[in-house]
Amino acid sequence: MSHPMSSAAPIGVFDSGVGGLSVLAELRRALPREDFIYLADTAHLPYGTREDDDIRQLTARAVTALHGQGVKAVVVACNTASAFSLDHLRSHFALPIIGLVPAVKPALKATRTGVVGVLATPSTMRGSLLQTVIREYAEPTGIQVVKAASPELVPLIETGQANSPRTRAVLRDILTPIAEAGGDQLVLGCTHYPFLSGSIRAEFGDQFALVDSGAAVARHTRNVLEQSGLLTEVPQPGEVRYLVTGEVEAARPQLTMLSGGSAGLFAAPSPLDIAAIQT
Repeated sequence: MSHPMSSAAPIGVFDSGVGGLSVLAELRRALPREDFIYLADTAHLPYGTREDDDIRQLTARAVTALHGQGVKAVVVACNTASAFSLDHLRSHFALPIIGLVPAVKPALKATRTGVVGVLATPSTMRGSLLQTVIREYAEPTGIQVVKAASPELVPLIETGQANSPRTRAVLRDILTPIAEAGGDQLVLGCTHYPFLSGSIRAEFGDQFALVDSGAAVARHTRNVLEQSGLLTEVPQPGEVRYLVTGEVEAARPQLTMLSGGSAGLFAAPSPLDIAAIQT
């Protein structure tokens, strides 16, 4: 699919829920004059426990919806969707599609103990993208990669429980083996997981340096747009529109609370501009 692209068009950002807001914050820091449309597929989350073909179909439907909104590029701000969908999307859409790769490479460079942990969803763990990065970059160095996954974390974050006792108990259970193995780097292999930084610190102190892909993806997005001649020429700060596939009012509290990003970089307008969309 293709349509004439304009540098004044918005950038689409897609995630299954609120996790991609951590990437959106970095995108807005790197591209402060760009407009964005953030699409959360709240009717179908979580993606992390879905079958491969289901993930591909849902992601394609979401990108089709963003394409219909006239975006000039799409950032797939979901590690699970990226793991299964990027090649398919790039073969069907004539616009830049930017995906996420778990930030294993910077963690490998930074480790002093030779042990790196990766926290991701079950589907991302199963996908070939993460396995390829580990095989190509970790195995030749002899650095040990210890994986952790839980199907509970994304739903907990989506329901406002990122700092709850239950979330901390899950993190304690699945991350203790990484700590006991001597891990000093923890790759946050899901865009929801930067919102867990407080709970991780509460349980493990400074045991881990937390590493995510947000800033790197933002820099890459800027480079792609610049090379394509698609950076906006508008001088004023950009704005964000939010689209959800589920109930607007059900999504509003979390989108409003977290739309300032994992670092609280941007104040959320009140009320947030959220609309329902079918994909």
